[in-house]
Amino acid sequence: MPKFKHALPQLALILITLLWGGTFLAVQYALNFSSPMFFVGCRFAVAAVVIWLISLKALRGLNRNETLAGTAIGALIAIGYGTQTIALQSILSSESAFLTALYVPLVPILMWLIFHKRPSLMVWLGTTLAFTGLLLLTGNSFSTIQFNDGQTLTLICALAVALEIILIGYFARKVNLRRVTVVQLAVASVLCFASMPLLGEHTLPNFSWPLLLLVVGLGLTSALIQFVMNWAQRMVDPTRATIIYAGERVWAALFGRMAGERLPLLALLGGLLVVLGILMSELKSKIPEPKER
Repeated sequence: MPKFKHALPQLALILITLLWGGTFLAVQYALNFSSPMFFVGCRFAVAAVVIWLISLKALRGLNRNETLAGTAIGALIAIGYGTQTIALQSILSSESAFLTALYVPLVPILMWLIFHKRPSLMVWLGTTLAFTGLLLLTGNSFSTIQFNDGQTLTLICALAVALEIILIGYFARKVNLRRVTVVQLAVASVLCFASMPLLGEHTLPNFSWPLLLLVVGLGLTSALIQFVMNWAQRMVDPTRATIIYAGERVWAALFGRMAGERLPLLALLGGLLVVLGILMSELKSKIPEPKER
């Protein structure tokens, strides 16, 4: 029983990767009925209302630290999901999934830069492998590296997701789970709506039942994903959480394949190298690290 209790947070994260992987294709379909930032804003508004309704009593104790934590995480969510959704207008959902996966090797590197936790040799090898895969996936070579707008936006998304995971891990044990989740989802929604005019979204989409169903469905999914992430990362450190999240790419590629998406052979090889690089970055090196004196 204690072993199961210890494994429960990791099992929960594995299950949400299945849900998360399916959202790439669903969001791409939703863009047939809505502009990107309006859809993301509505999606997180639904998620915020859901968590708010089940957290009314807990919200009375909201303090300054929780507001700051929720605002910072919410801003990163808005940047991550916003850039990813805009990018899905011009790239395949499976390509988006593989590119977003680069947040996995980014997490330990950012942990090093921010908290001075030096990455292992395997992290550097995994990052090199993932970068090679990135070049193949995006049709680049080592001599000339150039990304299209969709690919660039998705790389920004990967950076935002990496920072989000680090912040969630940093604040997880210091704040109330429900209060912070409500704040971060509400902030993400408000920022997405506020950015609409800046991104050329000056009109609202026409009402349609498919759009409503997608907004509600993905809103409920987002609420569950963010709540589980905040809860599980109290017990699972950010680096280990990232390797679990890597499974999202596999599900996204599978769903994309089922929907008829076909990546070129070199792009598939690049995607495979990205996944291998992600896995390698989480392996423990048997080479002893020099002890600091």
